[in-house]
Amino acid sequence: MNRYKFSKVNKDKLGHRNYEQTLYPKIEESENDIYITARVGDRLDMYAHRFYRDTSLWWIIAQANELNNGSLSIEPGKQVRIPQNLQKIFSDLEFINKKR
Repeated sequence: MNRYKFSKVNKDKLGHRNYEQTLYPKIEESENDIYITARVGDRLDMYAHRFYRDTSLWWIIAQANELNNGSLSIEPGKQVRIPQNLQKIFSDLEFINKKR
């Protein structure tokens, strides 16, 4: 799912598009989540490909682990939670962005 799907798009006088901020859901822990320890060179998009088969879903792992610094890199040794209930996450994403 494209994380910008529910973001509103505005155009300025010159026709340039600007996206409004996308609101992300709080991703609660689940007994089905996977936990791994980051190694040197690990990145959020690599984890998304490995666990979801979709690199664009890196934002789910970032949100779940409060890694909102704009980087895909992960500090070696950090424990990383990989959420498994994607359907609920997508549903929550849609809900909070449609109601605004």
